[in-house]
Amino acid sequence: MMPTLKVLIHMGQLQRLLPFWLLGLGLLIANFSPLLLIALLYGIIMQFVVEYVMHRFLLHREPPTDQGIFNELYRSHIGHHEFPKDPEFFTGGDHWYAVKFGLVSVALHTLVLWPFLGLPTAAIVPAVAIFFGSISAFTFYEFCHTLAHLNVPKGWFGTRITQSHLRHHFNDHETTFHVSFGMSWIDRLFGTTYDRGEARERYDPHTILSMGMDPDDLRLVTARKAYGREFTPRSKATRNA
Repeated sequence: MMPTLKVLIHMGQLQRLLPFWLLGLGLLIANFSPLLLIALLYGIIMQFVVEYVMHRFLLHREPPTDQGIFNELYRSHIGHHEFPKDPEFFTGGDHWYAVKFGLVSVALHTLVLWPFLGLPTAAIVPAVAIFFGSISAFTFYEFCHTLAHLNVPKGWFGTRITQSHLRHHFNDHETTFHVSFGMSWIDRLFGTTYDRGEARERYDPHTILSMGMDPDDLRLVTARKAYGREFTPRSKATRNA
């Protein structure tokens, strides 16, 4: 537990989100009502759906041909697949994206709710939903993801998370896009549940860690150099063992 929490404490994104989480918590306590409980549940569920959608459609999109854009995708996710034990790649970069996403989401929700609830309530409801609910769910996601990759005692909870998530890394990167514990229903809903037979048919030891790309692809080689990494494809490592 503690090694995982130590990694989370040093995550720049979570540090930047903390003041907004405290604001959301304060608004919930000061204005407590059944409506805000519904908003809280909405924010949590929506975050887990966003987790899935971003992972599947943004981070696993067709690799860009532009090297600069490819480097960003490499830092965001491909590097994490090639170096799954490297904590530097756990969060996909130390940036302000999560804060910007949250602020824009609160603003858009406020505009939609304003005609129905009035401005004060229309601002409080999404602030609680996103700043407290969604950020809490996002923190839980980061906890589950980090726990899955760290070599630490895990118990029943951590073992379940690890077994599920590492299938995505080492067996079939086209399935199991959910990471948070208990969210496998999202993969079932969108038809990306892990199937051992299909995974066996798609499995290629040479490309599995590079998300289906040839490890010698010039874009990958260039990106690794940009981030100071050297990579040995799984099949070559096996032959040299």
